Amino acid sequence: MSTTRTQVAIVGAGPSGLLLGQLLFKAGIDAVIVERQSPAHVLSRIRAGVLEQVTMDLLDEAGVGQRMHREGLIHGGFDLLFKGARHRIDMNQLTRGKNVVVYGQTEVTRDLMDARQAQGLPTVYEADKVQVHDFDSAKPRVTYEKDGQTHAIACDFIAGCDGFHGVCRASAPPSAVKEYEKVYPFGWLGVLSDTPPVHHELIYVNSTRGFALCSQRSATRSRYYLQVPTTDTAAQWSDEAFWAELRLRLDPEACAHLVTGPSIEKSIAPLRSFVTEPMRFGRLFLAGDAAHIVPPTGAKGLNLAATDVKYLQAAFIEFYAEHSQAGIHAYSERCLRRVWRAERFSWWFTSLMHHFPENGEIGQKFQDAELDYLVHSEAGSLSLAENYVGLPLNFGE
Repeated sequence: MSTTRTQVAIVGAGPSGLLLGQLLFKAGIDAVIVERQSPAHVLSRIRAGVLEQVTMDLLDEAGVGQRMHREGLIHGGFDLLFKGARHRIDMNQLTRGKNVVVYGQTEVTRDLMDARQAQGLPTVYEADKVQVHDFDSAKPRVTYEKDGQTHAIACDFIAGCDGFHGVCRASAPPSAVKEYEKVYPFGWLGVLSDTPPVHHELIYVNSTRGFALCSQRSATRSRYYLQVPTTDTAAQWSDEAFWAELRLRLDPEACAHLVTGPSIEKSIAPLRSFVTEPMRFGRLFLAGDAAHIVPPTGAKGLNLAATDVKYLQAAFIEFYAEHSQAGIHAYSERCLRRVWRAERFSWWFTSLMHHFPENGEIGQKFQDAELDYLVHSEAGSLSLAENYVGLPLNFGE
C-alpha cells in the first residue's frame, strides 16, 4: 500500500470539494481531493445555478470568478405568477442593491476543475472503494483503490464533500447522528433546451395544475421545470407533452414569448428537506449535500455548500496559523444555524408555490391569500427578497 501525506484530505470533487481545495491552496494549506467518478461524469451533473453574493465573493476569493462575471446573468428580481397574473419582486430595490447571478453549477465546477489542474494540485478521479478511518483520533486516513492498487492518504483532517450518498456521513457513528427529513410527494421534471428564455428573469408559477419554473443558463439556453408526481419518469414525457403542459401553467404573455425546441437534457429530481446533526465527528467534517439537502425552490443548495466551505476554511486557517481549535469546535454549530434558516425558507417557498391536492380548495385559497399579501406588502416582499438573495455570512452572530 502506498501512502501520501497531506494536511486535509477532501472526499468528493463536486463544487464544494473543489472550492474548499482552491480556498485552502490560496491559504497555503495542502489538500488532496479523492473522487470516485470521472471528471466527465462530474461535469455531466445538471444542476441549478443561482448564486448569492456570498458565493460570488467566495469564487472571487478562490480566484475563479472571472468567467462568472463575464458570462453570468445578473438578476435584480423575479416574477411570481399566480391566478393568471405576474408580479415582480424587485430584490435589488428591496435589499438596497443586492442581486443574484445566474451561472450554471456545471460552469462553476468546470472553472474550479480548470484552476486546480492549471496549478497542478493533486486530484484522484475514479477512485474505487473510498473509505475514511480513525477520524476520532489525531491521525485520520483515507484509503482507496486505483488501477488495482490500494492507496492511503494520511492527514490531519478529512472534509466530507461527497454528497448525500457518499461514504463520509455513512461512516459516522450511528449513535452520534441525528437526521431530520421531509420527503415531498412530487418531483421536478426539468428540460434543458437551446432556446431563448421566455423572460429575462425567473418566473415562479403557482398553478392549480402544479408548480412551474422558467429559468435560463444563457441568452440562448433555457431551463424549465414542471411539478410532476413522484411516480412519473422522464421517459413518459415527450418534448411535445412537456411544452404543452408548460403552456397550460403560464400566463398569456409568457405563452406568446415561449420558444420551444428539442430537449438536450430531461430528468426528474425528487424534492426533500434533509439535515444531519452534527456536521463534525472528531476530525471528520461534513459539508454541502453530505450534511443537508434543500428543495430547489429557494436556490439554496450550492450556496449553502459554499458557506459550509468558508466556515471550514476559516477553521483550518485558525488551526494552522493561530494554533487554535476554536473554529473547529464551532464549525457544526455555525453551519447548522445558517442551514436551518435556509431549510426553513426553502420549505416555506416550496409549500407556498406547489400544488398539494390533499389540502383541497381551501389550501389553494390560503396560498392565493399569502401570495397576494407578499406582493402587496413591502414587509412581505422584503422578507422574501432578503432570503432569496442570501443572508449575510455572519447574520445574527
